[in-house]
Amino acid sequence: MTNKTDAHSSGSGRESSRRAIVVHPYMKRPNERSSTRTLDARLEEAKGLARAISLDVVAAVAVALNEARPSTLIGKGKVEELKALCAEHEPELVICDGQLTPVQQRNLEREWNTKVLDRTGLILEIFGERARTAEGRLQVELAHLSYQKGRLVRSWTHLERQRGGFGFLGGPGETQIESDRRAIGDRIAKLKRELEDVTRTRKLHRDARKRVPFPVVALVGYTNAGKSTLFNRLTSAEVLAKDQLFATLDPTMRGLALPSKRRIILSDTVGFISELPTQLVAAFRATLEEVLEADLVLHVRDASHPDWMAQKEDVLAVLDELGVAPQAQESMIEVWNKIDCFPPGKRPAASNDKREPKSVSISALTGEGFDRLLKMIDDALAENAVEADLRLAADEGADLAWAYANGDVLKRTNDTKGRVKLRVALTPALLPRFERRFGARMVRTQG
Repeated sequence: MTNKTDAHSSGSGRESSRRAIVVHPYMKRPNERSSTRTLDARLEEAKGLARAISLDVVAAVAVALNEARPSTLIGKGKVEELKALCAEHEPELVICDGQLTPVQQRNLEREWNTKVLDRTGLILEIFGERARTAEGRLQVELAHLSYQKGRLVRSWTHLERQRGGFGFLGGPGETQIESDRRAIGDRIAKLKRELEDVTRTRKLHRDARKRVPFPVVALVGYTNAGKSTLFNRLTSAEVLAKDQLFATLDPTMRGLALPSKRRIILSDTVGFISELPTQLVAAFRATLEEVLEADLVLHVRDASHPDWMAQKEDVLAVLDELGVAPQAQESMIEVWNKIDCFPPGKRPAASNDKREPKSVSISALTGEGFDRLLKMIDDALAENAVEADLRLAADEGADLAWAYANGDVLKRTNDTKGRVKLRVALTPALLPRFERRFGARMVRTQG
């Protein structure tokens, strides 16, 4: 049977006592739902996920399947080969980079005499470790319990616990998730009620921002595309930015001034990934509502990644699942990041084709291309702007200064009596605020 093996590679730079083998099953005859990325890239991503929780990847194997076996997913001969590999390396964990039913997981654990974790379980474990806010912990626990409902009774011995997470890599003496389905159901119901409170609080925060409105620009993209590095350089924030999958989990928002002096709120969100567990999409919907409410979305892409086109498809699929409107996706700006990874003359050129999304090439690491990016954001927000005329008396200096600080003044004229007329471009979010402040002194001229 076809297989591809990678020798011992820790990759994380941190000492880890957990040895793991990564198994990536794939269909010999792809169907229309199969990933378009290369086998090498899929295997490398699986190893990256394992290293993200400090697992020491001692071997990685790609396993070709003619069909999925109900009992073990992979064929009997391959199960025996991997059993020998487990005997050789004595891993504490085997990562199956696919979805396993509870029966398949239990049977493989018995065959290999070690703990087995599928892709969903691994991603949930990473999120459990990375969540820092109370909301993030609630969301991950809800996703974890929803996943674990069908896996209540386990026969394997837990591994020694060394860090955070949500129980897949638990240690001796810890209480496992209650085997009683009703108890889990009660806990899920309680978590959902608490997250409803979080959702209401987020809505109050969004409503408050609308009263002091600034356009919201949301960063989305595949995990490790460089969103947090870009966010940090633009806003001087200190969001965790590492060359690591899912380095950022909890959302962060910061203010930013554009070249036109327009103020915006920049939002950094969790990275997407192929086959993102449905439990996580559902659990993090409250957090990702920031994307739904955004005035503009920036799709940050790793232009140096060999499978960046496949990654784009995965991100757009998640945006569709979240309910991001087609028109919002059409106005989205693609930010082609990591051009510093290319030699001179080999960098990807941003497209000028009107049929393609607007795009700009940058390096979040060095700041190259930031001037073009900020101007593109400015221009995109201005496209939807409403123009209005303000008429101010000579002694209304405070209102004049406020208009300059909060709007985009396109034209100013003064009459002989010192009265001022301003032509101002306003984003839809700003319009109510201007109308409340200026009332009859303001006349909309367009939009």
